[in-house]
Amino acid sequence: MLQPPCDLLLRHGRLLTCNSLIEEVDVAIRAGRFIAVAPTLDLPTDQELDLAGQFVSSPFVESHIHLDSALTAGEPRWNQSGTLFEGIEIWRDRKQHLTLDDVQTRALATLKQQAMQGVLFVRSHADVSEPSLTALRGLLAVREQVKDWMTLQVVAFPQDGIYGNPQNETLLEEALKLGADGVGGIPHYELTREDGVRSVQRVFELAHQYGCFIDLHCDEIDDDQSRFLEVVAACAIRSGLGARVTASHTTAFGSYNNAYAQKLMGFLSRSQINFVSNPLINITLQGRADTYPKRRGITRVKELWQQGLNVSLGHDCIQDPWYSLGTGNMLDVAHMAVHVCQMTGLDEINACYDMVTVNGAKTLNVVHDYGIEVGKPANLIVLEANDRFDSIRRRAPIRYVISQGKVLTGV
Repeated sequence: MLQPPCDLLLRHGRLLTCNSLIEEVDVAIRAGRFIAVAPTLDLPTDQELDLAGQFVSSPFVESHIHLDSALTAGEPRWNQSGTLFEGIEIWRDRKQHLTLDDVQTRALATLKQQAMQGVLFVRSHADVSEPSLTALRGLLAVREQVKDWMTLQVVAFPQDGIYGNPQNETLLEEALKLGADGVGGIPHYELTREDGVRSVQRVFELAHQYGCFIDLHCDEIDDDQSRFLEVVAACAIRSGLGARVTASHTTAFGSYNNAYAQKLMGFLSRSQINFVSNPLINITLQGRADTYPKRRGITRVKELWQQGLNVSLGHDCIQDPWYSLGTGNMLDVAHMAVHVCQMTGLDEINACYDMVTVNGAKTLNVVHDYGIEVGKPANLIVLEANDRFDSIRRRAPIRYVISQGKVLTGV
């Protein structure tokens, strides 16, 4: 019996195999899924693309971004100090004027920009510190708008702290009832350390109650006494949530003394939580109070990776009160990580590529739908490069983006 033609046949692509070797393969797609991956395929097809030996990769994953604030740089004023805390103050003023249309328009524009640069999986935080929950409602609507070409997760994020305002705890729970995918927190920005510990514990309670994942902004500060990561690890160990817990930023980890850091690393290995570093933002916002020597303000990315923990990378901000630059290109993020984390060995550079691809898929817990394997959704990118190293070195252009079996030429 003649089999039906595949919808798309990609020929002569350079694919990274599970044993980290590069092989030239053909890839066949039908009905939005991979149906064959082999050195040579002889299949009828409706469309064929010759990749001419270019690098075929699973899509980029944006592990941490704030779409609700994207594209607002300079509104209502610029962040002159370049600090995290001035950014929070500016955003506090800007979010008083949010509308659903405003949030959706900017978020959609940002996602389109990311998609055309190979990003097909995104986790965004939505500020839920305002009574209207406009940022959250806007991103939930966008999640539905883009579902045919982008996987978007929305985290309910209390930017002003769960206990910084009497209404914030109620708003956080309301956000989960409205359909947020995950619950967040910001313990280092609570009014007291005791409130910070209580906020982490409350986040774990809500995650259990609503069956959602956890992604906390944790210790995003240069203070070596900000030690909420140990609280997150303890809660993860006791709850058994492990891989459904993410600690984002953890920049204070870079300022801890080595004796404490070594002890903590053992607890983190037991917890098996995920980490997200945002090198473009962390290198920009942190260390602002230092003269010289000036700290990089980055978590211990290399050491966490060496310990076998899952580390992924995020853009965090694109043209907003915290970072006026950025295009959403994840190779920029990986390139910065190579430098500021001093990961310049070949294996380390390749690991930085993994941190914006497969490690990000682990953080988002989408590995069952991620990867160039028969039966999985047909999501991939083709880069004008030879391999992972070459992709980062040159910040290689994207030749094709294929989402759910279709070539994106504009969304």
